[in-house]
Amino acid sequence: MKFGKWSGIAALTLATGVMLSGCAGAAQPAAVSDTLNIATLSVPTSLDPINATGSSVPFFQAVYDTLIRRQANGDFTPMLATKWEYNADNTQLTLTLRDDIKFHDGTPFNAEAVKANIDRFRTSTGADSKGLKNVSEVTVVDPTHVTIALTDPDPSLIFRLSDSAGLMANPTAFANADSLKTTPDGTGPYELDKGKTVIGTKWVYDRDDRYWGDKLPYKTLTLSVFDNENAIVNGLKTGQIDTALLQTADQRAAAQQDAQLKIQDTNVDVQSIILFDRAGAMVPALGDARVRQALNYAIDRDTMLKQIRQGLGTTTSQMFGTDTLGYDKSLDNYYTHDPKKAKELLAEAGYPNGFDLTLPRLAVIVDDALAASLKADFAAIGVKLTWQDLDQATALKQVFTDKGFPGFVLSLGQPANDWLMISGQLLPGSFNIFGYTDPVATELVNKIQHEAVADSKADAQALNRHIVEQGWFVPFYRQTYALVTDGTVTVTPQSGMAVPSIYNYAPAK
Repeated sequence: MKFGKWSGIAALTLATGVMLSGCAGAAQPAAVSDTLNIATLSVPTSLDPINATGSSVPFFQAVYDTLIRRQANGDFTPMLATKWEYNADNTQLTLTLRDDIKFHDGTPFNAEAVKANIDRFRTSTGADSKGLKNVSEVTVVDPTHVTIALTDPDPSLIFRLSDSAGLMANPTAFANADSLKTTPDGTGPYELDKGKTVIGTKWVYDRDDRYWGDKLPYKTLTLSVFDNENAIVNGLKTGQIDTALLQTADQRAAAQQDAQLKIQDTNVDVQSIILFDRAGAMVPALGDARVRQALNYAIDRDTMLKQIRQGLGTTTSQMFGTDTLGYDKSLDNYYTHDPKKAKELLAEAGYPNGFDLTLPRLAVIVDDALAASLKADFAAIGVKLTWQDLDQATALKQVFTDKGFPGFVLSLGQPANDWLMISGQLLPGSFNIFGYTDPVATELVNKIQHEAVADSKADAQALNRHIVEQGWFVPFYRQTYALVTDGTVTVTPQSGMAVPSIYNYAPAK
């Protein structure tokens, strides 16, 4: 599957990647190389930055710098912008820009280029364009200063300018709508080697020795796309691949068999039932918080984690990620496995004999083991769960466009920024497709939006506790994945991104 904001759904658009042939036997110790070969399951639709999203971002980082740099630990530091500052009510952000940067073709980078990029990004149909929906105007003050006006405060704006929305392309390429798709032109540390690149299979980048910043340690960067993790592990073992992120427990185990491969844990996604129908429009029972609480008490998270994920993860009852201000460790164990309490809650809500619940199932997200586990746990409290198998080609329309089901099992990325989580998972739209809210959530969201990020921790934690207590979701566990290298490379996981940034790799000492 692809990773990122909603990694389960990304599997629907997985493209066929390269397959490695040959024996997967253990390789001899690899020599340190000036080429970094990264394997991935993510496929960029193009190299135009308006199409950058989720785990495809490294393809773009190679050639495009962002306005703000997000370090591995989540700290924001200067990049193309040297300074940024909000006005008193957080509705205007002023950026101060470097004055010594040029795009790869020699065109100067300046405030006009920033305005052109942000205006183009926010009016595009790209997957992340909605992230700038609160931007009302971008104004050039002078060549090194630009202001971004907002209709409402956006506590995630700095994060977004360190991510896809902050990637700066050469505006001279905008006249030809298709040129950037295959011929990227930015200010980044690499340039695309079109002669060695095979679109859809392998992207090869050569280091630009004219780069204005610190040179990255690898002369060549290669991103190779695969359609299964078994092939990736074979590539790691045979030395054709230097590093990759593995989701599945069996492929992690396969990698562990090779002593040359180094593995570190990284937590990317939380798997959960998203209960869309919290008002009970489709399934009346779900309109009662006690019923939603009962579903949470019904599931045996510990057994699920042990049997389905071989223990690779951490059970949780909350959706806020561990890097957010709203995270509250005590909420991880808020719902224990307590079928007796679940039955009592159902009876209090007027459903002593349970009720029927139909959920959509995509096999790439809900395998047989998970489907059987949830069905059995719900049956134990009288809830009859029926799985309706969906075709991958039409699932997005049936679930999100047609709003045909009261909930959906997904693996959702855990953003490091609280407002990204709130706007993506709690506000109407996106994963709150029925538009549900309540007075407490509305008040807390409004406070978080309008206060300084540094002052929002108490309100973010209160919001987190509220949605846990009200059973907006039925979370299972945060899934632990394996960040694997061949021993010649060191890598640091990236806060707020499923895969590491290209800046997080270095030769092993």
